[in-house]
Amino acid sequence: MNKWRVGVVGANGSGKSTLLKLIAGDLHMDAGEISLQRGLNLGMIKQDMPDDSMSLLDVVLSADKRRSALMHQVENEKDPYKLADIHEQLHAIDAYTGPARASSILSGLGFTTEQLGDPLSSLSGGWRMRVALAAALFQQPDVLLLDEPTNHLDIEGIMWLENYLANYPHTLLIVSHDREILNKCTDHILHVEEKALTMYTGNYDTFERERAERRAQQQKMHEKQQAQKAHMESFINRFRAKASKAKQAQSRIKMLERMEFVGAVADEHQLSFSFPEAEDIPPPLIALNEVTLGYGNNPPVLKGVDDRIDMDDRIALLGANGNGKSTLLKFIAGRLKAKAGGMHQSKKLRIGYFSQHQTDELNVDSTPFQEMQLLMKGGEAGARGRLGQFGFNKSLQDTPIKNLSGGEKSRLLFALISYNAPHLLILDEPTNHLDIGAREALMQALNTYNGAVLIVSHDPYMVERVADRLWLVQDGKVTDFDGDLRTYREMVVQNRRDQKRDERNSKTGDDGLTAKEQRVKAAEARKKLVPLKKEVEKAAKLVDKLTEKKKGIEAQLADPAIYDDNDTVKDLQFDYGQLLKEIDQAEAAWLEAETALEAAQP
Repeated sequence: MNKWRVGVVGANGSGKSTLLKLIAGDLHMDAGEISLQRGLNLGMIKQDMPDDSMSLLDVVLSADKRRSALMHQVENEKDPYKLADIHEQLHAIDAYTGPARASSILSGLGFTTEQLGDPLSSLSGGWRMRVALAAALFQQPDVLLLDEPTNHLDIEGIMWLENYLANYPHTLLIVSHDREILNKCTDHILHVEEKALTMYTGNYDTFERERAERRAQQQKMHEKQQAQKAHMESFINRFRAKASKAKQAQSRIKMLERMEFVGAVADEHQLSFSFPEAEDIPPPLIALNEVTLGYGNNPPVLKGVDDRIDMDDRIALLGANGNGKSTLLKFIAGRLKAKAGGMHQSKKLRIGYFSQHQTDELNVDSTPFQEMQLLMKGGEAGARGRLGQFGFNKSLQDTPIKNLSGGEKSRLLFALISYNAPHLLILDEPTNHLDIGAREALMQALNTYNGAVLIVSHDPYMVERVADRLWLVQDGKVTDFDGDLRTYREMVVQNRRDQKRDERNSKTGDDGLTAKEQRVKAAEARKKLVPLKKEVEKAAKLVDKLTEKKKGIEAQLADPAIYDDNDTVKDLQFDYGQLLKEIDQAEAAWLEAETALEAAQP
């Protein structure tokens, strides 16, 4: 597994996190063994970050134990010969660039330059986990173990992490339900299912296709063997008693005993969600009029919010964490009052509001059935039927909520908030505890739902397939974003580039160069950027070309007449699947080129 990038996948509760803990030595095995190469350095995100006054930058720097030990020796060693040896070791591990590397990682994960000196104790739990992730990445261990690293990141942080992991120079094992991460950052998939591990070569899309093919082959082999078995058993039963055929019958009995039978493919439980259909009401559902939002006496979070939501809207909110996305959702859901301005909404409007903190408000001693029956104020059949539409069998319906997994609690919340057929679903990070199957089910349910959707999600795959409008929440404002997620990625990269340039320009000091020397230096720097800019342009053109080709195939597939020719349809569907993979690869190359250009900017 040297330098492999392995995505660990499987249903919730299948043992993915347990596997990583076993490899890391945090859990002991009941049987068997795990062999690790001698001297191998493993790195994993610490869950127990210290609650002290150490600065964020120092917390990350201290994660490299060898560097920290050598730096301590430098401060205390008096012998000049030993001191020279220590400095040589520091140089060998590139220790002196440590602060710059740590700052770059923290910046990529959403921290500003001003925050790097803040004490860790000043951060909330989610932001501390970002620091823990930064510390794990800074170590650059031989084997990096990551368990759901995107859970506490916004889309901006995930974009940065995707690029970082795609170029990680050592072995990576990552547990994730984020399809984008698994497609862009892995070259192998380890599937955990029924207490067994199966390794596949390729990214997640390749894994899905190959697994489906393997299951189909297994089922064919099983059916063939069962037919052979039935044929031999029939022969044995017919001729066992006949002396002329007894020897042949015994031969077939021995053949049956030696046969290794392939089991039938077990039916996979396909989870599905179903949101009830809401009756139409006149537009707009909601009209926001110059709304100002904030908390207490603090400065406003958002000002001058002016927009509307109609029944057919699918709106995703973009913007870094802390810019006010959740604040806006709380206001529209009626959980927060405006400081100024107002909101007009239809008198018949019903809203379903989902946020992660609501799972903590559930009555943990109750059961899903009891909560649904209490809410619906009806008979047993209606409550159980409603829960069944969200993947709850009778056993789960009668399980105390405190014994449910995070994903099951989220599904229960979806069932509760939508029982009365709301006209608007407000979803704040709805996928945090959902595995890939549950995320797919949620996307399908939202795409068939006839009401409006307002969503904040750090899952780009979800945003791209559910939303058809984007609102950008940034700098205290909410504006319609004219573009798609690719355009947004470009803007994020450019903003980071501008921020770094501004930080460099704000630094005081004289480099001692004359005006002429400065111009020569600037010209040389620009010259070095030329090939990088060409690479960016080349990558962008390829993405545009493939996107146009994709639109052409989509247009063909949209023509009903084409379905008279099954072979043509199959060919087009195959070409379409290959094209989606090429687009993902091209976009990854484009982002990598943009990042290289950004790093080289003077």
